[in-house]
Amino acid sequence: MSERIRSFIAVDVVDKEVVQRIVALQRELLRTGADLKPVEPENLHYTLLFLGEQPKRALDELAKRLEAVSASCFQLELRGVGAFPREDSPRVVWIGAGRGREELTSLAYRVRELAKDIAQADEEFAPHLTIARVKGPRNKERIAEFIASHRNDAFGVVQVCEVKLKKSVLTPRGPIYSDLYVKRLA
Repeated sequence: MSERIRSFIAVDVVDKEVVQRIVALQRELLRTGADLKPVEPENLHYTLLFLGEQPKRALDELAKRLEAVSASCFQLELRGVGAFPREDSPRVVWIGAGRGREELTSLAYRVRELAKDIAQADEEFAPHLTIARVKGPRNKERIAEFIASHRNDAFGVVQVCEVKLKKSVLTPRGPIYSDLYVKRLA
């Protein structure tokens, strides 16, 4: 039986200054007293497509297909704070996308088209960078207040020059991500 690998395709956020601003925001979010698990700084990314558990051979094929992605590097502004599914009942707190959103969305749909016979996207692409997961109901109303006060904040601009096929290993301490394939953009 073929090894199955939990995986996704993403754009990492690694700019040190931007990551520092996000970490500061996460610390402020934790001060709400809500039951939250912040995303580790090294795991910050915009998911283009979640693939789930896939056989290694399917991921090898997908890596070959990603090589054909034709796109130029672009700048992406990290802007705005929100929550899924709703601000008054959050499970995920995220940062959105400002300038560069159209380029990111276009890239996501190209990737989704390449992978459609391997993994179907279960929802419309909504550019977001998860910064925390809500683990319980404690002080959820404070999260909504926090989001309202940061709804239009800007966190900086990152250069998007890579799309990554990533492996995700779930552990009790949180996920561990590693790159399976990196596609450099022009």
